[in-house]
Amino acid sequence: MVISRKPLQFILAALVACLPLLSSANPTVDSTAVPTETAHKAEAKSHDEHAATANLTEEEKAELERKAYVKHHLLDSHDFTLFSYGEGGEKHFGFPLPVILWDNGIHFFSSSKFHHGEEVAESNGNYYKINHHDGKIYKTDAEGTFTEEKGHVTNAKPIDFSITKNVLMILIVGLIMFLLFAGLGKSYKKNGSIAKGAGRFFEPIILYVRDDIAIPNIGEKHYKKYMSFLLTIFFFIWFLNMFGLTPLGVNITGNIAVTASLAILTYLITTFTAKKDYWKHIFWMPGVPVPMKFILAPIELLGTIIKPFSLTIRLYANMLAGHVVLMTLISLMYKFNSPIGSPLAFLLAFVLSMLEVLVALLQAYIFTMLAALYFGSAVEEHHHDEAHH
Repeated sequence: MVISRKPLQFILAALVACLPLLSSANPTVDSTAVPTETAHKAEAKSHDEHAATANLTEEEKAELERKAYVKHHLLDSHDFTLFSYGEGGEKHFGFPLPVILWDNGIHFFSSSKFHHGEEVAESNGNYYKINHHDGKIYKTDAEGTFTEEKGHVTNAKPIDFSITKNVLMILIVGLIMFLLFAGLGKSYKKNGSIAKGAGRFFEPIILYVRDDIAIPNIGEKHYKKYMSFLLTIFFFIWFLNMFGLTPLGVNITGNIAVTASLAILTYLITTFTAKKDYWKHIFWMPGVPVPMKFILAPIELLGTIIKPFSLTIRLYANMLAGHVVLMTLISLMYKFNSPIGSPLAFLLAFVLSMLEVLVALLQAYIFTMLAALYFGSAVEEHHHDEAHH
């Protein structure tokens, strides 16, 4: 029996595109962020919220639930919930993660003490609870009471070093990259510089980063010292983006703290490897009148600070927007609940899912390309003679 490759390729592409749909259809992606009504009946605030929603229609309540889901899906969590079941999704299937807090000493315990964010955790006589609105841990009393002022929680907040879901996925991606490329390096030695296994797929991508990103933008003289970083940042962002499209429900590159860390690291490498000409063109630009040099210097210096900011926002905003739009389309399937509206929403979500697979790779490429441009400007050798200007 002969099977054509084209149908298999289409089926594989369709399965990959449907992964985000499975992720968004899971109503408990962030288990710490979706509260149940029964968990807060003893609190005065929950009574007020229950009274406020008592007069709402079922459709209005469903709309509030959909909006809350879209909002809380983007939050990190202190446990890893794969799926939930039961009425209201009160039963969770997953595993807890370690909670590490600094509050006048180290506090180390399992996130299972929070019971998916519904209970107060006690550690060495201190009490802590997860706030459902921001997913962060606050210090409370034994009853888990939050005090608010102008809509913001005023409870003391310990320094949180916990291994959250996002942190765990970052560690997993780092381990995957280490094992993958360590194996690729060994295969080169064993097989006479010929890649084997998964290396056959990744070798052309590595060569592309070198020949079409690093060398043209940095130059053959200096590109080698930046290659390790460029390859790491490319595959790191790409893999994180792809994991964000799986049913695991992680939104790592949609977290501005992660994208800011990557951008700051790029900025530091650019700053500390820059040549004298780089700084000369910033603080005392050659070829322009002296009065203009005093005006251009602060502008050029500000430009170096804007670069990592633009890297941060570009990656964060694109990935966050994709998640929000995709989840909104999924929620429309339940809102329409009709033989016409629901399939149409599913079709739009399917097309967007395929586009997100492309965007995941495109954003890794753009970040790597811009980093290479910054490195190239830092090591560029200028040949000029101010006497001729």
